[in-house]
Amino acid sequence: MKFENICVVGLGYIGLPTATMFASRRKHVVGVDINQHAVDTISRGEIHIVEPDLDIAVHAAVKGGYLRATTVPEKADAFLIAVPTPFRKDDADTCDGVPTPDLSYIQAAVRSIAPVLEKGNLIILESTSPVGATERMAAWLADERPDLTFPQQVGDQADILIAHCPERVLPGRVMLELIDNDRIIGGMTPRCATAACQLYKEFVRGACLLTDARTAEMAKLTENAFRDVNIAFANELSMICEAEGINVWELIELANRHPRVNILQPGPGVGGHCIAVDPWFIVSRNPDTARLISTARRVNDLKPGWVLGKIVEELSALDGSDRRKKVGFYGLAFKADIDDTRESPAVKIVQEAARLLSADILVMDPYVKELPASLIPVCDLVEFEKVRGELDLLVVLVDHKPIKAWASDNLPGIPVIDTRGVWK
Repeated sequence: MKFENICVVGLGYIGLPTATMFASRRKHVVGVDINQHAVDTISRGEIHIVEPDLDIAVHAAVKGGYLRATTVPEKADAFLIAVPTPFRKDDADTCDGVPTPDLSYIQAAVRSIAPVLEKGNLIILESTSPVGATERMAAWLADERPDLTFPQQVGDQADILIAHCPERVLPGRVMLELIDNDRIIGGMTPRCATAACQLYKEFVRGACLLTDARTAEMAKLTENAFRDVNIAFANELSMICEAEGINVWELIELANRHPRVNILQPGPGVGGHCIAVDPWFIVSRNPDTARLISTARRVNDLKPGWVLGKIVEELSALDGSDRRKKVGFYGLAFKADIDDTRESPAVKIVQEAARLLSADILVMDPYVKELPASLIPVCDLVEFEKVRGELDLLVVLVDHKPIKAWASDNLPGIPVIDTRGVWK
């Protein structure tokens, strides 16, 4: 099959780099997003997110005429869907406190591409999804285009080929890992998987591992659930060590000297669009058997509240003057050296601190240029270097490189709650 024209729906942290990779191989790529600001920014050859080396690649692709951005899908040989798959958080959509997946973004993407589909097209769902989502997408497509045949109807003889290929990249290293990482490609039929493999081999140097769609979906969820469970162990350990008067950072360093032990580092919780979300996709479909995964997810969800308790405790121990205290929170992103605040425990902690504390809340993050909407009314975004001498308490929530460059003795007399072990 020839894939000269590619349409990527969703120009976020995965969709835009992926579209740019195909464009760098001289494929004609149309990127689609409902965010007009993102479309306008990309059309100028610029980017609306932070990712090393992406800006240079996008500029070259747009200038060379291989990448265009728009709000409406166009005809193509292959379509990639890379839209969000969050979970519903309101009580009406949960069962026993387990959030249920929200596939409305995928359904909207399906409706947007359906009118331009033609016989021989390949559609790949890249969005991390609960098991069975690719089959649901295929069913929605069949409803929208009864004039075409799909894999669930006629197998390998289908007019439209469908596969699932979850992203497996680390923010901050996306442009490297898109090329070098192995890809799991789950086709609804063997022909679907083979076609998707052929497409990704345009730029992927890693192995393309072929399987069925359900296994591919579960593989991505399994990878992130595994990480979530291990982080939960570290986070629970940090709370136990606090109660026992033990330095958790030293403890982990010592324990990891064992040749078969590799404990991760604790933090203020777990965030991001994957680890904080994907395990719930497993639990929502298997509530009676996914007990360990469910417990780990709850441990990590409870950690921000524990950190908040430490902040309240530390503030109450300060001098009893009537002067209004200034509390600084360093970091809003869900991990170091990126600007992504999706599901960030830091955002949750700052939001709750602003609600509970009678103090001025100052937020510092060298990568985040604008406060999330929920924080705009309750705090100020400032530069760490300008306010560090004014703070009564510093809470380190993200271990960005700039904070690591500051030695703890540069903060004389300022109590620090270090949730990331910057100053072990």
